[in-house]
Amino acid sequence: MGRAESLEGKMSTQDPSDLWSRSDGEAELLQDLGWYHGNLTRHAAEALLLSNGCDGSYLLRDSNERIGLYSLSVRAKDSVKHFHVEYTGYSFKFGFNEFSSLRDFVKHFANQPLIGSETGTLIVLKHPYPKKVEEPSIYESVRVHTAMQTGRSENDLVPTAPSLGTKEGYLTKQGGLVKTWKTRWFTLHRNELKYFKDQMSPEPIRILDLTECSAVQFDYSQERVNCFCLVFPFRTFYLCAKTGVEADEWIKILRWKLVKDKRY
Repeated sequence: MGRAESLEGKMSTQDPSDLWSRSDGEAELLQDLGWYHGNLTRHAAEALLLSNGCDGSYLLRDSNERIGLYSLSVRAKDSVKHFHVEYTGYSFKFGFNEFSSLRDFVKHFANQPLIGSETGTLIVLKHPYPKKVEEPSIYESVRVHTAMQTGRSENDLVPTAPSLGTKEGYLTKQGGLVKTWKTRWFTLHRNELKYFKDQMSPEPIRILDLTECSAVQFDYSQERVNCFCLVFPFRTFYLCAKTGVEADEWIKILRWKLVKDKRY
């Protein structure tokens, strides 16, 4: 058996996280990559990048969809986007590129690749977010300690936290009084859908509370393609995306927000 066949056979049986090997056979473990965060969850990745990252920060983590699939979480202006990195059994695929070694993959990121999705928003990957960040080892002393409730058990201790579920991009919106269509920059964070005059505007034109929204659906009444609407008690908002895929993504995440809100 030749050296290439031996290496390929070895790669196909090992855990994908151990397979970022150079083509000359020198093993380099994925765990050694400083911005690989292992089984960090999607929620934790978004919270981390939104609170402490900046535009262009990114990290690599395991995907929960299947073995051999990873997620590249990337901080945009006001949201976090997630992209697949796939292990094929002999190489790793990201975007339009395929890499046979970890060295080639890292070199690609060292050159600050520019990526874009259906939103049309372009992001330069500039800042790998490290797995290990030093913090001062300081602890507070407990000076007051008492129970505020009585008679409760572990069944009453239910951990809860709001999901972040961020998204951003340009959409064309129909006006409320004057029925003209204008392109606005939209951001989705928790249960707030904001729209701005453009991406650089510091203050939103309006903030919509999605807890008041009763439905999100495709719309065919406006004689426009890729159109959908958000139904509120006081008004129905009509929005159009550039592509059907982008419209479907907005509808999917907005509906998920509505369903999730009804569970609590």
